[in-house]
Amino acid sequence: MESLTLMPALPEIFLAVIGMVLLMFGVFQGDASRHWMTWAVVASLVVAGVLVPQAADGRSLAFGGLFVTDAFAVFMKELALLGAALALIMATGFNERERIARFEFPILVLYATVGMMMMISANDLIALYVGLELQSLCLYVLAAFRRDTVRSSEAGLKYFVLGALSSGMLLYGASMIYGFAGTTRFDGLTEVLMGGDVGLGLVIGIVFLVAGLAFKVSAVPFHMWTPDVYEGAPTPVAAFFASAPKIAAMALFVRVMIEPLGGAAAEWRQIIVFISIASMLLGAFAAIWQTNIKRLLAYSSIGHMGYALIGLAAGTEEGVRGILVYLALYLPMVVGTFACVMGMRRQGRMVEGIEDLAGAARTNPGMALALAIFMFSMAGIPPLAGFFGKLYIFLPAIEAGLYTLAVIGVLSSVVAAYYYLRIVKLMYFDDPNEGFDRPMGRELSWILAATAVFTLFFFVSPEPLVGRAAAAASALFGG
Repeated sequence: MESLTLMPALPEIFLAVIGMVLLMFGVFQGDASRHWMTWAVVASLVVAGVLVPQAADGRSLAFGGLFVTDAFAVFMKELALLGAALALIMATGFNERERIARFEFPILVLYATVGMMMMISANDLIALYVGLELQSLCLYVLAAFRRDTVRSSEAGLKYFVLGALSSGMLLYGASMIYGFAGTTRFDGLTEVLMGGDVGLGLVIGIVFLVAGLAFKVSAVPFHMWTPDVYEGAPTPVAAFFASAPKIAAMALFVRVMIEPLGGAAAEWRQIIVFISIASMLLGAFAAIWQTNIKRLLAYSSIGHMGYALIGLAAGTEEGVRGILVYLALYLPMVVGTFACVMGMRRQGRMVEGIEDLAGAARTNPGMALALAIFMFSMAGIPPLAGFFGKLYIFLPAIEAGLYTLAVIGVLSSVVAAYYYLRIVKLMYFDDPNEGFDRPMGRELSWILAATAVFTLFFFVSPEPLVGRAAAAASALFGG
């Protein structure tokens, strides 16, 4: 039902207002405010996380139907807020050590998160684009935040140029869809496509729309920005890129494909199958030759988005549930792994070579154990969380008859296991290098411990998460 109040958008409005207030404080106080500013933004994200379920009353619409809040939106917003908060906490000590701590950093993360939440709740092609651009503009700046290094500036420029290209493709696709369907509203598109009126022009529009969305989740063949941006951007920014924006973009991808374009599933399924297979294979094989751990994690994330797209290719409620479970389990794994990467410091300087991890089990046993847990989990070794993520993705594909896709997914997992297990072998069986600096920092240690424990013991009680994911998927299918 359409709400006459702004209650469904209360968390977004709250964060936008807080962002403006904090920005004014930062302008007048300068970088002296950077210490408490980060924690103020983290607290604001926590409050928004509390408001998100309070603002949802079944399926509620606001802003003339442009904005929708339902169980699916609540689930994905909570994940995005959690990813943003963890990335900010990880950045506190790092930014101070690297002398890039400025009050603008948490404000950019805050407004990027507002954009993500708008993307997740978009119920119109125009609202979709506005939310996506708000997120993207903040991320362009964050990628180049370390202005005194060439790599960071290059990362920001590459992301901006390719991001502008993808936005143009998405806008062109949206304009084609509007031209042939006569509406930008998701419910209007549903009616047009359910009537079987899927012409060639509409299919072309869908292809361009999918291309723009595939860029945001770094799916092949729109992945080319990912390794360079992950390597060049400050490490906590790379951790942020790998978590919250990916989750928000995948949520948008799922909502657009299932709700307004569900009637054209026969037309778009083959596109999703192709980019899923290409992403899994590239993520598995390209990472084998990487020597920089951030580039390896970039290719790993491409592969993980390929696995998530298997659930979308299935196009069923079980497939969407699988995506939600997969993303919820992927978040702690990738955040924990980047926390380990941020702990790779020698004599106050960051090191990022995979070979630098040699013998870490003897020099830094706690960090090595946590990283081993994350690597085994990403490889899909039972009973760790990553195994269940892939299980809930592959089963719906098999039930939907996508046997080839499921088999390729399993085989690419086997290939990817090589470079995950290689890291474990380096840490536990190679001669040790000089140990990393200690201590890691209180915030990093807590995040590392919490994410490792969750990943290790998820199998003890998976029902609460799986149940919530099932309810969220049901809401997307009108349940």
